[in-house]
Parts: sequence; C-alpha cells; structure tokens
Amino acid sequence: MSSPRRPDETRDERNDRNLADLLQELRVATLGVQVLFGFLLGLPFTSHFGALHAWQRGLYVAIVMLSSVSIVLLVAPVAYHRLLFRRHQLEYLIRAANVMAVCGLVTVGLAVVSAVLLVTSYVVPGLPAIVLAVITVVMFGGLWFGLPAARRERISRPRGRAPS
Repeated sequence: MSSPRRPDETRDERNDRNLADLLQELRVATLGVQVLFGFLLGLPFTSHFGALHAWQRGLYVAIVMLSSVSIVLLVAPVAYHRLLFRRHQLEYLIRAANVMAVCGLVTVGLAVVSAVLLVTSYVVPGLPAIVLAVITVVMFGGLWFGLPAARRERISRPRGRAPS
C-alpha cells in the first residue's frame, strides 16, 4: 500500500516516497520468486524427475524460464537506480520500474500457475490438475489485476456519472 501523500509534499518528496514504496514492493515479490526458482533448480536432480512425461519436462523448462524472467524484471529497477543514481532521472526511473514491476508480477503469476499445474499433474493427473491450475489463474487474475483495475476505473470516473 502506498504511503499517504501530504498536501505540502514537493515533487521531489513525492518521487522519493514513490521510489521507496516501489522498492519495498519489489523486495516482497522478489523473495517469493527466488524461493520458487531455488526449488526449481534442484528438481531435476531428484529421483522422481525422470518419471515426468515429456510435456511435464517441457512445462518445467517453461517454469524455469518464467521464473528467470521474473527475477530479471523485478531486480532490474535496482540496477536502473544504481546506474542512474544522482543523474536527476528519478521520474523516468519510477515510470520504467513500474512497467518492469507489473511485467514481473505477470511472469511470477504465470510461473506459479505453471508450477501448480506441474505438481498437481504429477500428484493428481488429468482433470483435477487442470481445475486446480484454473482456480489458481482466476485467483491471480482477480486479486492481482481484476480488483485493482476495477478500483482504478471506479476512482478515475467523475463522481455522480454512471458508466456508459
């Protein structure tokens, strides 16, 4: 959640607050995907990995790649910040980092949904695995993107006007 804006806040203070909020959010998201990535790296060295079907091994590779892309997107704002430090590019950094963070969250969601599908297809193959993966997609889509998008739409509409 964003820090509250003060009425007397300057543009520089707002940028500093926005950057601090964004970096804190990235810390949380990055930790989760790093745990998933670490788990994935060890998976091929387990005794049961060879029992996976070819499509499951393909899905595994896709999950590793999605997790890698997620880490790149979620850590990139830190590199941007370091390379643009004291170059008066904070507004640009915040805009670029916001795009990278949203793209990173999309790839994290896809990686987690894919991991759910991989694990459930091994444990309860067939329709149950698909149903559980679809439930996970709906939860990510609804909670991470649907609810915020609906709220954003509601607050951007002028008061007293119904949607057309």
